[in-house]
Amino acid sequence: MIPRYTRPEMAKIFEAENRFKIWLEIETLACEKMADLGIIPASVPKALRDKAKFDVARIDEIEREVRHDVIAFLTNIGEHIGDDARFVHQGMTSSDVIDTAFAVQLTQAADLLLQDLDKLLAALRKRAEEHKATLCIGRSHGIHAEPTTFGLKLAGHYAAFKRAKERLKAARTEIATCSISGAVGTYATINPQVENYVAKRMNLTPEPVATQVIPRDRHAMFFATLGVIASSVENLSIEIRHLQRTEVREAEEFFEKGQKGSSAMPHKRNPILTENLTGLARLVRAAVIPAMENVALWHERDISHSSVERNIAPDACVTLDFALNRMAGVIDKLLVYPDTMMENLEKMGGLVFSQAVLLALTQAGVSREDAYRMVQRNAMKVWESKGKTKFMDALLEDPEVTEKLDKGKLKGIFDYKNYTTHIDSILKRALS
Repeated sequence: MIPRYTRPEMAKIFEAENRFKIWLEIETLACEKMADLGIIPASVPKALRDKAKFDVARIDEIEREVRHDVIAFLTNIGEHIGDDARFVHQGMTSSDVIDTAFAVQLTQAADLLLQDLDKLLAALRKRAEEHKATLCIGRSHGIHAEPTTFGLKLAGHYAAFKRAKERLKAARTEIATCSISGAVGTYATINPQVENYVAKRMNLTPEPVATQVIPRDRHAMFFATLGVIASSVENLSIEIRHLQRTEVREAEEFFEKGQKGSSAMPHKRNPILTENLTGLARLVRAAVIPAMENVALWHERDISHSSVERNIAPDACVTLDFALNRMAGVIDKLLVYPDTMMENLEKMGGLVFSQAVLLALTQAGVSREDAYRMVQRNAMKVWESKGKTKFMDALLEDPEVTEKLDKGKLKGIFDYKNYTTHIDSILKRALS
């Protein structure tokens, strides 16, 4: 985790202090239920509640000797609670603690990411409604296609992040599982009631079949979901970067007072935030393949997944948390230039109405093939003149066209209102 791209709320989830705090709660809850069942003395959970402490530095010191993090943790706890320590972790295996705690950490991370998504959705909704009638050119292959509105562009991204939120909620539910089932998951050394008690108290669901670890297909889906969300961040970032290009300049990242764009060129105003977001999206997606490869473990358990998760979990969650918050800020302060949008829309002399003319000709009795030929030959005149020749003028000079469509009919076709008729209903559907 690089401090430059880290928000403290998310970083704390993956710090050792939080991890060991969760471990201690799992061990304490397990002892509470075992004491309730008469398996261990009632003094054990009381000692854990009253006297148990841990010290990260001391745990690290012990681990350097024993080469086992859970044993180091239990040893440190035992230094504080005395003889009752012999009953702590009874019948449990390390993965019972590690995997259950990891589930808690990922649900904590998911909760923060869901808040981030709400923040971004609110910014997109606000700007989409603001610009629902702001005409601009729609592009396919980077080339002018037909008119749309900037609000509709943003509404499309809103819908994507709304889907992202639903996927993340589902991924959170899937990852929120608990395993307190002992070595190879048979409950031979621990009563299943202990697992049920821990799961309920920690807002988790018992894993149906845990072997010795929680199955890693759950984790693969979680990180795949983060990867898809990151791709939606990149998709929106690239749109803004394209719109900020000097030749386009339809929208632009806010340029702060005192900000400088280049060490060499004082005139520069670069899309640095969305370029940064494109890069961060790559990092989040980089966690997806390792998470999927973690699904295949040997028999009931190996630890090939462990080193992977210690890296990808904090990095992916911290990075996506930062990216979503940065994107919300970009959208909230985005500079939008409607006049430039209109200039670009009209740059090619009305070619954006070509399909409307084509359809009108077919409605007037011309075959589609002939209509396409008639429209395209006039469109190419405009294209080759770089928009200096107006499309309507070219059509009006073509007797084959005017035989079917008079000037009044053509003027009715060349009306931007034809492209905004359903904008309100689309936005209502997208933003609901």
